[in-house]
Amino acid sequence: MTKPSHIDERLAVVLSHPTQYYSPWFRWLRAHSDLEFRVFYLWDFGIKEQRDPNFGTSFKWDVDLLSGYDYEFVPNASKRPGAEHFFGFNNPDLTSRLAAWRPTAMLLFGYKWASHLRAIAWARLHRIPILFRGDSHLIGRAKPSLHVQLALRALYSQIASFLYVGVANREYFKAFDVPDAKLTFAPHSVNAALFDRNDAVHLEAAAKLRQQLRLGPSTRVVLFAGKFVAAKQPVELLKAFVGLNSPDTFLLYVGDGEQRDELLSLASAATGREGGPKVGFLPFANQSEMPSRLLLADLFVLPSRGNYETWGLAVNEAMHMGVPCLVSNRVGCQRDLVTDGETGWVFDPDEPAALGQKLSEALEYLKSPANRESIRGRVEGRIAEYSYARTTAALLHVLGALRGQSPKIQPPDLN
Repeated sequence: MTKPSHIDERLAVVLSHPTQYYSPWFRWLRAHSDLEFRVFYLWDFGIKEQRDPNFGTSFKWDVDLLSGYDYEFVPNASKRPGAEHFFGFNNPDLTSRLAAWRPTAMLLFGYKWASHLRAIAWARLHRIPILFRGDSHLIGRAKPSLHVQLALRALYSQIASFLYVGVANREYFKAFDVPDAKLTFAPHSVNAALFDRNDAVHLEAAAKLRQQLRLGPSTRVVLFAGKFVAAKQPVELLKAFVGLNSPDTFLLYVGDGEQRDELLSLASAATGREGGPKVGFLPFANQSEMPSRLLLADLFVLPSRGNYETWGLAVNEAMHMGVPCLVSNRVGCQRDLVTDGETGWVFDPDEPAALGQKLSEALEYLKSPANRESIRGRVEGRIAEYSYARTTAALLHVLGALRGQSPKIQPPDLN
C-alpha cells in the first residue's frame, strides 16, 4: 500500500493497555502512513504476566505488542487496575503527559473510567478535537434508563467524530442522537498477516495437532476457542453437539475458565458411551498459536448470549483463515460478517433448540468438499473489507475532514 498524503496532525491515542488486536494496527499505521501519533497506555496488562480471572490462568501475550510505534505507559494509581470499576484506570499524570506531547487531536477508546473522563475534560478545555472508538451495541436489550441516556447524550456531544466498527455499533450511537455527519465506518480488524492459512509454520503445527488429537483426514472439526464462561455458552454447545451424534465429527475446545470442570464432566459422560460423540480439549492458546488451531476447524462457533459479545474479534480471525462461523444473533459482528447460509450460520439463543438445529444444518452442508470450498470463498471475500488498510483509511479521512480535506468513507454493502 502506498502511503497516503501527509496528514498534518499530532494524534494522541488513549488506550487502556496493549492488546493483540490494536498493537499490530498501530505498527501497521506507522509503517503505512505519515501520521504522527503516540499511544498513551493506562495499564501494563498483557506485557507482564498476570492472572486473567475469566481464563483462570496467568499469562502474557506472546506476540510483540510494543515495537514499531511510539507509546508510553502512564502510571496507574489504582489499587485494582482494570476495566471492572470506575477507578480501575486512575492515572493522575495523564493530562500532563498529554500536554507535554502537544497533540492536535485525540483518539479515545472508552469513556467509563476516571482517566478517560479526565482526558475528555482536558481536551475540551484546550479545544482539541476528540475522536471516539468503541463497539457497544443495544442488541437484545432496551435503551438504558432516562438519566443514563441524558448523560450519554451530553458526553457524546463533546466528541468531534465517531469511528464506528459495524452496523450494531452505528445504531447504538444513533440511539443517543449522534448525527450522521459525525459517524465514519472504521471496521474492527485483526492482524491478517498473522492469520494466513498458507503459512508453512501454521500448517506444520496444525498437522501435528491433528496427529495428537487422532483426527482422521475426513473428520469435520467444530471449534470453540475462548473463555469457558456462561455468557459464551460452551456448555450449551457441548449439549447440542452430543444431541446430534454426528458421525466422523469432532468438537474441540481451546481455552480455560470457570466452566472447565463442568465441560470435562459432561464430555467424559458422553464420550464414554459406545459410539458416543468425540470431544477434545486443548489448553489456552496464546496469540501465535491460534492460527494452527483455526486450521483444524471446518466450523468456528461463538454462541454467546446476553450483551457479553460486543463484537467477537475471534470471528475475524477465523474468517481470515477461511473458516465459516456459527454465531448467535447477540454477537456484535453478526450482521456485518456472518450472513446465515452465506458466510456462516446464525441462531437465536432465546430459542432452546436453535443452536442444535443450526449446528446440524452447518455440519450437513460441510460434508461436501465443494460446499466447503464455496463457503470459504464467500468468507474470504467478506472479511477482506475488514482490514487494517480500511480502518486506517477511515482514521485518516476523519483527521483530514477536521481540516476540510477528505471525502466521506462508506461502509461496504452487505445486502
